[in-house]
Amino acid sequence: MPPPSTTAKRLLYWLIAGTRGGESRARIISSIRELPKNANQLSEDLRMDYKTVRHHLDVLRENGLVVPVGEGYAMTYFLSQEMEANYATLEEILGKIGKKQKRVSKVQNHDDQSA
Repeated sequence: MPPPSTTAKRLLYWLIAGTRGGESRARIISSIRELPKNANQLSEDLRMDYKTVRHHLDVLRENGLVVPVGEGYAMTYFLSQEMEANYATLEEILGKIGKKQKRVSKVQNHDDQSA
């Protein structure tokens, strides 16, 4: 598999780590990767508000990361070929975010103990 393009990497970083809602978008992408779903199924699976799921699906679709199949309520979402090809990049970004959150948590815990 070819390495991810710089453009794809930047887009994923911006959508996941650089904007509000990135964690929700990452959860949606991961859920769709396991099994394509419609918005209602995602809402139930992820325990997120339906309108919130729809918003994030629109953002992901507009940026070419998910592809809808079908119409109306039954519209099912699949990962795009671009997203499938760059899924490892998403995992890398999530790993970096997780490490950063652990460092911040350690500092906050240390500050709490010092006070």
